[in-house]
Amino acid sequence: MDAATQAAELLKDHRDAIDRLDAILVYTLAERFKQTQAVGRLKAEHGLPASDPDREGRQMARLHQLATEADLDPDLARKFLTFIISEVIRHHEKLQK
Repeated sequence: MDAATQAAELLKDHRDAIDRLDAILVYTLAERFKQTQAVGRLKAEHGLPASDPDREGRQMARLHQLATEADLDPDLARKFLTFIISEVIRHHEKLQK
């Protein structure tokens, strides 16, 4: 097998792994949002605020630690969680109207 064919096979293997991981991310994110929607309904039913800055701060610190342990750029993890939290809060605010 020549080098180009070998490289093409390795590239396909990596891309197949990425595709599987993307599917895991999507299904995990969907499950996370199902849970946060339940939290949002509970908050709306009991007049609780849509956001919880103390918890969000703890989650940011926790995610930073997890990212560091996983050898992932903590800034990337922070940006990701910031986006997710903003979407969750937006959904919670819609439920309170």
